[in-house]
Amino acid sequence: MAREKGAKGKESRLRLLHAAAKQFATHGFYTTKVSSIVAEAKLSQPAFYLYFESKDAVFEELVEMFRSRLQAVINDSQLPEQNGAKHSALDQLCHTLQSMFEYFYSHPDLTRIGFYLSPDANDIKLELVQGIEKMLRHEQQNSNFASDIPMNLVSECLVGTIERIVFTQLLPGQITPEELSVNIVRLYVSGLARNQSKV
Repeated sequence: MAREKGAKGKESRLRLLHAAAKQFATHGFYTTKVSSIVAEAKLSQPAFYLYFESKDAVFEELVEMFRSRLQAVINDSQLPEQNGAKHSALDQLCHTLQSMFEYFYSHPDLTRIGFYLSPDANDIKLELVQGIEKMLRHEQQNSNFASDIPMNLVSECLVGTIERIVFTQLLPGQITPEELSVNIVRLYVSGLARNQSKV
């Protein structure tokens, strides 16, 4: 049964989580063994079982960690008003994307696990689609985006773009989170914006 023993226990548990994330992201779920996780964490195998019941349990916790943190990033990405004035829809979209990319870039192992290795990966991406679609529909209802564009399709396209480009450009360090968000918004802006605005 998982348990913690004070500050030292919390530190050991965190080391195991980081080590497991690295091993799963590098070698996949089936190839990764508990012995490789504890070796990476520089802890003993009995120590692993103080905090996790099995390899499956630590993997599931990492997936849920990615899922919940990603949702929090989206929920917390609303730009604050400045002197009572709201930001433009394009600024908000760019900021939301940049917040996500910064999270992905800072947590590459969790991102690989959540987006690719997890059996829940499709559900996680669907939640991302729904979150982006909700934001886009809100802006569409406020007449900031063209009314005849199906935002469910736009959201699917955005997440497809994100899924691919995170692994080909962002995680390898080819582009920064800010540059990536600006370029994606610019790519979509001519089809979304009623007026040709520049980010």
